[in-house]
Amino acid sequence: MNQMTEIANLRLPVAKHGQLEVEFEPASNAVWAFMNPAGMPSFTLGLLSDIRSHDVALEQSGGRIMLGGMPQKVDYYVGASRVGGIYNLGGDLALFLLLIKARDREALAHYARRCIDCLWARISNFGSRTLTTISLVQGDALGGGFESVLASDVIIAEERARLGLPEVLFNLFPGMGAYSLLARRIGARAAEDLILSGRILTARELHEMGVVDVLAADGEGERAVQEYIRGNEKRRNALQAVHACRQIVNPVTREELDAITDVWVDSALRLDDRDLKLMGRVVRSQLRRIEALREGAAEASEAELQLSA
Repeated sequence: MNQMTEIANLRLPVAKHGQLEVEFEPASNAVWAFMNPAGMPSFTLGLLSDIRSHDVALEQSGGRIMLGGMPQKVDYYVGASRVGGIYNLGGDLALFLLLIKARDREALAHYARRCIDCLWARISNFGSRTLTTISLVQGDALGGGFESVLASDVIIAEERARLGLPEVLFNLFPGMGAYSLLARRIGARAAEDLILSGRILTARELHEMGVVDVLAADGEGERAVQEYIRGNEKRRNALQAVHACRQIVNPVTREELDAITDVWVDSALRLDDRDLKLMGRVVRSQLRRIEALREGAAEASEAELQLSA
């Protein structure tokens, strides 16, 4: 990489919202937001709160960030992860177990709404029609992690990434946006088939299905994002207008997302002891996987991924 390229790709730290690390790339006016959870790489209430803190600031500023005391216009928002091999493993299943056993509908609904708050910010482009959202997937995105990926205008994934919705393994379904967002990308029937199969698919398979927009070589995801931005610069206005048209022609509304979370809460509260035992197995499998990753073990097998909803 020559000096000019290094300057063009320069990113400056902006802020750290707890478990969310934010950088700004002046050459492309791109915000890079990296999830870096302290514990389990799933959507805990703590991580959701940190993401929402950043999102609110971006929304309230009209799609601008402060850099060196000066407001900077944001043209792109890139959602990514700092956790090696993992984008996000999805919902906080340990919390789900506690709340379901306690029959605490209000707390389950509160968690679901927090997820939708974060999802909706991305879907609505943080209230700015001139801001393009990009999901960069360099590791496994399962359950709610996959839903988060789907919320962006553009999905760029490395070949090693695996994505899926395994909630059906413990008799539940992904209730925070998966049906709405997948149906608009690949059709309702294909979305239902994918949700009910519980399959974990490779980035290449999802690229062939039309879910992933850009397939990147392993280790080249960040470069692929930068090349996508540079390659579309001359038609950025048209691209953003087309993305806006998606929401006009086939809109995803906040009301739709909230209504589906109500279905999810009711469904979760109907789980029986067998289902909850299977969910507990998934939690234990996730813990073993994180311990293995921290010890530098090899990537998870397909069977382990199926137990990491």
